Amino acid sequence: MRTVLDCPACGTPLWIESLECGSCAQPVLLDPVTKRAYALGEPGLEPCANRRWGCNWAVRAGGPHVECYSCRLTRRRPDLDDTVAMGKLAVTETAKRRLLIGLADLALPIRPQWVADGGLAFDLLASREGVPVVIGHADGVITIDLTESLDDHRERLRITLGEPYRTMLGHFRHEVGHYYQWQLVEEPGGTLLEECRTLFGDERASYAEALERHYRDGAPSDWPENYISSYATMHPWEDFAETFAHYQHILATLGITANGGLLMSRQAQPALPSDIRPRTDYTDVPMADALTDWTWVSHLLNRANHAMGKGDLYPFTIPQPVAEKLDFVHRVVVASRVHEPFIGLDAQAREPLPKS
Repeated sequence: MRTVLDCPACGTPLWIESLECGSCAQPVLLDPVTKRAYALGEPGLEPCANRRWGCNWAVRAGGPHVECYSCRLTRRRPDLDDTVAMGKLAVTETAKRRLLIGLADLALPIRPQWVADGGLAFDLLASREGVPVVIGHADGVITIDLTESLDDHRERLRITLGEPYRTMLGHFRHEVGHYYQWQLVEEPGGTLLEECRTLFGDERASYAEALERHYRDGAPSDWPENYISSYATMHPWEDFAETFAHYQHILATLGITANGGLLMSRQAQPALPSDIRPRTDYTDVPMADALTDWTWVSHLLNRANHAMGKGDLYPFTIPQPVAEKLDFVHRVVVASRVHEPFIGLDAQAREPLPKS
């Protein structure tokens, strides 16, 4: 089920990032265990120590930590006295929290480095003149350049690199794709690894050579026939990560439209193969069903964006080879589902909240 938050005071829908209700101004907290919004001051919950920097997550009262689960996943961050970088961090952490809620909605295991070597962690650092931060993943650590939180910087890079889409959330979803390929697929001799190589290519190919070739020659001219993006052509690892990111984009957006009660009626639009009613959960159906819904829902959302004078909300097409890759990712995710995605929470956090 997709996480949907309502104001505990007036019932108005909240953003995942909300610090307070936009309707009644009730300050709120998000409890990652229950994935519900509570009023600030709810018995058993305390605000994360980083609330002044925009974090709306809660910690359990009397527990051993003052920072929430999401903030504790950040291994390195700017110094507190660097207020400019900390402002960029606040924007970036917002995207990270949305990433984590999305992973929990997919029931993927989020195993931090404080639980096991090779677990998930984040280095969120700002590039400075002469000291660039390279976005990437290595051994469970996802590094993000906080400068990407600046709209003008990010848009300039998007245009320079010829990308149709570039967001901070997109960076997180791409990099976590590298992490889950490493954790869930790349088991030597495993059947998933061999199928992955058949679909995406052999990941043992030199990454350095692939990187040099990509930035020297660019993507092959026929890339739209087999890849979700030109960057996906660079190396099999990048193809998987790009596909994994789009899997998250698609299911998260379908879940939002489903929770909003969207129904696309064939009576109103005869071109539809049947009535389209998005689901909040596609776990028990083939990815092809999700892609059928997405074809029509994304077209509707693109038209809505155009009505506001903007470009496509989803500026991509999904050829059959990409559909097959998305189906592989779907099967990997479904097979990896766990009952409690947020691994490493202290025992107290698992206990029911006291009744207020």
